[in-house]
Amino acid sequence: MLSFSGSSDAPTRDKVIANFDARAKFPKDDYQILITTEVLSEGVNLHRSNMVINYDIPWNPTRLMQRSGRINRVDTKFDTIYTFNFFPTTQSDSQIKLTEAAEAKIQSFIEMLGNDARLLTEGEEIKSHDLFTRLTSRKTITGEDETEQSELKYLQVIRNIRDKEPDLFEKIKRLPKKARTARTNESGDNNLLTYFRKGKLQKFYLAQNRSTRELDFFSATKQLEVDKDTQRQFIPQDYYHLLDMNKKAFQLATTEEAPQIKMKGGRDTATFVLKFLKSNQIKHFQGYTEDDEFYIKQVIKLVEEGGLPKQTTKTLQKELSKESNPLKILGILKKNIPLEFFKETMAEGAAQTSGPREVILSEYLIGK
Repeated sequence: MLSFSGSSDAPTRDKVIANFDARAKFPKDDYQILITTEVLSEGVNLHRSNMVINYDIPWNPTRLMQRSGRINRVDTKFDTIYTFNFFPTTQSDSQIKLTEAAEAKIQSFIEMLGNDARLLTEGEEIKSHDLFTRLTSRKTITGEDETEQSELKYLQVIRNIRDKEPDLFEKIKRLPKKARTARTNESGDNNLLTYFRKGKLQKFYLAQNRSTRELDFFSATKQLEVDKDTQRQFIPQDYYHLLDMNKKAFQLATTEEAPQIKMKGGRDTATFVLKFLKSNQIKHFQGYTEDDEFYIKQVIKLVEEGGLPKQTTKTLQKELSKESNPLKILGILKKNIPLEFFKETMAEGAAQTSGPREVILSEYLIGK
């Protein structure tokens, strides 16, 4: 094992080159492991190796690219390059704030990129914790698909239309509000799917016979997703009746005095997290400090308002279900819920749902 830092001398540097640079004039095989600081991230090629292990995550993410660039050279003999990143434990991260700093740096990159980072609307928000999660996801690192569905799939569809079919993209952008259509439904049932918006709040409702139910984003997109050549059908007479049912459901959900609508039970990960945190063992644990108690209340409110992404609640469900120690549970929450989720002001929160209720589009699904 060989180590190199800013205080190392020229002979040590020569050893590094001889053992790890594929272009060395006099190559040697005295060392297989090199431990070094940032000093070798530029200027020295190390492509006799094919693995980089980062024991720290720099504030500037480009440094990680520079490190990998030392071994990922054009004339490397390896087909595969491996990079492993070590993140700090919950306890140490609470002291050094490394993950938080990395997320903040990524946010500054987003701000510098400006509107080019926005895809759908001028007001679209791109969260730093969102990008950080995507950058460290299994798909990003390994190319393998997550079991969890992602909006990125549909964003890619929109990108493809924008880049390859600009006329169609322009037509979609100019669709008037309250747009409606109809098509046959393979399930055999007649129902109406309506997409509503109020401020930045967006909801989908499906009306059928005498009942209406809310759909999540993925359920709605599965209903709406069809082949490009699908034939449009005439809209049946009961369209307005079903639309009125969906409107009433949306109005009820967006009225402040309305009773709280229960989340779906069973498989809903947010429901599990909420019930877990509201249990007496967790919520009323006497070992919490006042700050801890306030933090737990904040998390509960966040889950109740639907402020956590589905991937986050899924991760929390997996980790919380294995733990019963309240203090360790507190650590799990702080590890998986970025601080950005708690920074929204009351004015910003009100702005999320301010404005008129709008019908964006409806699709009547005609049963066969």
